[in-house]
This record gives sequence, C-alpha cells and structure tokens, in this order.
Amino acid sequence: MVRDMAKATSKLRVTVPKALADRYEIQPGDEIRFEEAGDVIRIVPLSTETSKDGLDVNERLALFDAATERQRKRENRSSKRSHPRTRGWTREALYRRGLSD
Repeated sequence: MVRDMAKATSKLRVTVPKALADRYEIQPGDEIRFEEAGDVIRIVPLSTETSKDGLDVNERLALFDAATERQRKRENRSSKRSHPRTRGWTREALYRRGLSD
C-alpha cells in the first residue's frame, strides 16, 4: 500500500503523488472522479471504469446479468426434460441378442 501525502492548495487543487499516478496509469489530462465513501474520499480515475474491451462497469454488469439469465433458462429447460423410464430393452437382452441359444 502506497502512503503518499498531498496538500490541497489555496484553490483546493490536489496533486496526485507520482507513485500512485504510475501505479494506476494516470496521465496529465486524465479525468478523475471523487466519491464519498463513508468517512473517506475515493479517488477514481475514469480510465479504470473502462476495460480494455471498451466496456464500462455498467455495460459489463448488464452483459453478465444477461448471460446468467440465459444459463438459468438452459438449466430449467434441461431439468424439465424427462427421460423415459422404460426403453423396451435391457442391457442384458442386448448382450444375448446376437448369441445362439
């Protein structure tokens, strides 16, 4: 855990410590969001909200929910199929079928 300090200027500007900027790939000009999180403030670089495939967190969650729903439907469909209890033959009968009596 990096514990760097920063001071707020008279205009309430804060400089991101170099170690954190490097770790989270924050570049000059990047947008940063400040979020309230109880007694602390979270600093979230907007670049972390978009994954390498170009989807933000909400889009990824929506895709996950859709995939989960499709899986539930498949499972319900397969559990409703009933296999016949009697096939009209047994394994033993198949083994004896080709043998002469």
